[in-house]
Amino acid sequence: MGVHLITGSGSGIGAAVAALLAQRGEELWLLARDAARAEQLREAFPGSRTLVADLAEPAALAAVLVGQGVPGRLDSLLHVAGVIEAGTVAELGAGPWYGTMAVNLLAPAELTRLMLPALRAARGHVVFLNSGAGLHAPPGLGAYAASKFALKALAESLRAEEYPRGVRVTAVYPGEVDTPMQVRLHERLGLPYDPSACLAPRSVAATVVGALDLPRDGMVSDVMLRPGC
Repeated sequence: MGVHLITGSGSGIGAAVAALLAQRGEELWLLARDAARAEQLREAFPGSRTLVADLAEPAALAAVLVGQGVPGRLDSLLHVAGVIEAGTVAELGAGPWYGTMAVNLLAPAELTRLMLPALRAARGHVVFLNSGAGLHAPPGLGAYAASKFALKALAESLRAEEYPRGVRVTAVYPGEVDTPMQVRLHERLGLPYDPSACLAPRSVAATVVGALDLPRDGMVSDVMLRPGC
């Protein structure tokens, strides 16, 4: 039975990943932004353990988590949580840029740093849920795309640094996924929304779990997913 720490497990892809791992009897540690959210996660995934921390405050993660007790051995750290702020470069001030970078880049970097001893102990696996916007930046999503481009760099550096210690690193780049975030984004941009034209969260989750299950003689470094036909 593996031990897995997941961010963003309250809905969408994160919830789908947590569900797949829970069905297999894996030990889940779920990061929640507040106590009420933590209670909801424990109800959704009985037997799971929760940690409470706000990813929007990455500099506080070390102090916040130290008193809660983190796993000493971690088979995977799954960075699924993320935020998106729509707007052109001309429209967005510094605030949305800071907020997007905090959640999408700085928090994953800091949480990974804090969890590396546990990951090294298990020769574990770090998965970054990136985006197609982390490879090709669309108009109107400059802040989001910039955070995801930077997340790609983080994954590549981490992969090279931790390879000698047996820690595997995977970055997943899905296209549009049928999630609440996607619905809100389409509303913000004034675009029609068709769930059937999107990937299902469970399909992305299956890819993530498949990367975790790959035998030790290989590593899925990067994987791109696009809606099928």
